[in-house]
Amino acid sequence: MCSLILLATQTSCWSSKEIEDLALYTGMALDIGELTDTEKVLQEQGATYYKQNKLTATVQVVPVNSVGGKEQQGNNTDSQYFNLAGTGDSVLEIFRQFSIRRDHPIIGHHLKVIVLSTELLKQQNMNQLMDFLLRDNDIRLSTMVFLSQGRAAETLASMQKNEIPSFHIRSMIRNQIRTSKVLSPVILTKLDALMHSKRSYALQNLVKANDELEFSGAGIIKGDSGHWVGALNQEDTECLSWLTNEGDSGTIKTYDWNKEPMTYELKAMKSKINTKKDGDALAFEVKITTEGRLIETWDVEKSPSDLQHSKKAEELFKKRLEQMMQSLIQKLQSEYKTDVAGFGTRLSIQEPAMWNKVKDHWDDVFSRTPIHITVELKFTDFGSLTQ
Repeated sequence: MCSLILLATQTSCWSSKEIEDLALYTGMALDIGELTDTEKVLQEQGATYYKQNKLTATVQVVPVNSVGGKEQQGNNTDSQYFNLAGTGDSVLEIFRQFSIRRDHPIIGHHLKVIVLSTELLKQQNMNQLMDFLLRDNDIRLSTMVFLSQGRAAETLASMQKNEIPSFHIRSMIRNQIRTSKVLSPVILTKLDALMHSKRSYALQNLVKANDELEFSGAGIIKGDSGHWVGALNQEDTECLSWLTNEGDSGTIKTYDWNKEPMTYELKAMKSKINTKKDGDALAFEVKITTEGRLIETWDVEKSPSDLQHSKKAEELFKKRLEQMMQSLIQKLQSEYKTDVAGFGTRLSIQEPAMWNKVKDHWDDVFSRTPIHITVELKFTDFGSLTQ
């Protein structure tokens, strides 16, 4: 009897469910409203409800058999996922509509990535699109958020055997150790803080061609409006990572005095922003220090380790890095008039009284503030082979 009593008091997972019986979605894409072919047919047969077609929400469900159908992504019968799309003006309502189209309700406990269309962000602001996702207890706040300048749903489609695009996108972040063109991921927790602070920020951009995904640049979200206002290219994104000390990897390529390419590989990168205040006049001084190796040169006539050759090469790379940084700053100040590089944060730390005066219209102040950049670059070695 004692054994039976003890057995009855042992804890266990009384509410466990087999994963094959659950419709777990691991990826989500939000696009401008566009009825799918299935929705058009259903609508012709009277399957309608009160709505405006403002957005299309696509979820990626795994495993496939959890959605209870034989359909597969494209014509690939080996697909491990199924993309389900619905159109309307409420994300929650679209999700509830999925429940009358499938035999299992979708569950977001394992959502990995959210991809937003920049075209949608031109029409709707970020706060509107994230409202339900931040309120829903099913969705974890560690979910990563990305942008797509094409159709966001296309980033969640792949014809590669046994590949699940949402998992693939999240895993691509690991390549930060090789290149600073990959921004540090923005998760829902950080995005929530950025939205409420009214600060402008950048999100990693995804592009797709011939069934291949690539992290290509970043999109800028204006803090006061929450709308997408423009994009940074790959080189600008790399400089942004270096400027904010979120990246210390990557390469810089330039051309030597014979117009031949040569490449510098970073081993270390450090940026420091200092505020200079003179009365009401404000300026920033940025000092960038980097060490690395001359890893590739097409000038076979001279030894890279030659002191005179080395100094000339260092100056060329230094000039190139200065040009890259100035291009980024010019784009942020003149073209987009947004601070996504943390200058406002440095001002709030170093000059809090002045920050309190300008924080409500900081992007405008930032666009008129002089920024001076100095670069220190030094070769540490020339790889494992030299003449």
